[in-house]
Amino acid sequence: MTPALYVLEKALDAATLRQRVIAHNVANVNTPGFKRSDVSFEEKLARALGVEPGVELYRTHPGHLPAGGLKLTPEVVPDNSTTMRQDGNNVDIDREMVDLVQNSLNFNFAVQQLNGRLAMLRYVINEGRR
Repeated sequence: MTPALYVLEKALDAATLRQRVIAHNVANVNTPGFKRSDVSFEEKLARALGVEPGVELYRTHPGHLPAGGLKLTPEVVPDNSTTMRQDGNNVDIDREMVDLVQNSLNFNFAVQQLNGRLAMLRYVINEGRR
């Protein structure tokens, strides 16, 4: 599997997990003491691709992904830093709805990118014949 396909696979995994986490947050909007959760993925991806300052890998072309060992696993992270109400619940339904829309856009984008790459592979495998 190419690094690009691996990143797209993990992006889809993260979007799927984020959908479940947002649904769980929304389902518990009225549960006293409930603390919302989020999915950590984009920060890991940025670090792995060398977008953030720090140790950068040498690349022969700026468009190349880092060689070897991209280990991207989305994980659920509880948000204990805030409280929205007196009962200790920190779910903001407006924020969850915005996150849901953003997640849907990210998922659809990743699917389109994956479909494009797979179409190119099919084209090559079929030697340009449809």
